[in-house]
Amino acid sequence: MKGAIWSAAGRRFLTDANGNLVHAVVHSADIQDRDGAPLLLTGIIGRFPWLRHLFADGGYAGDKLRDALRQMGKWTVEIIKRSDTGKGFSVLPHRWVVEHTLAWLNRNRRLAKDFEQTIASATAWLFIASVQLYARRIAKPENPIR
Repeated sequence: MKGAIWSAAGRRFLTDANGNLVHAVVHSADIQDRDGAPLLLTGIIGRFPWLRHLFADGGYAGDKLRDALRQMGKWTVEIIKRSDTGKGFSVLPHRWVVEHTLAWLNRNRRLAKDFEQTIASATAWLFIASVQLYARRIAKPENPIR
């Protein structure tokens, strides 16, 4: 199974290939992407042992993350970078999946800004927004009649 790992303002997200939130960790914003990724992945090793290949953005590049992942198991990381020659917007493979999920989660007012006093509260609201997103997807009819 493949997953995508991303970050946004002290939040680390792991989604599956369809953009469904698999796991998330909220922490202080002073932790860099490469340092925050092992925090996220230790939470899923036991629950998703078949997940072994990750897609990540350029903030996760480097030997520090690869060394940490080697100690945790057989993980492979594929870094998805923007083109140096490209200008303007372009859809990057695998990256749009997580960006789409983040956009949908941020439609929740509670996640638009950092309102929460504690990390536990911020984490709870993130998962509540995820459940709300899943409920909307399930309730949406495949072929609506107009």
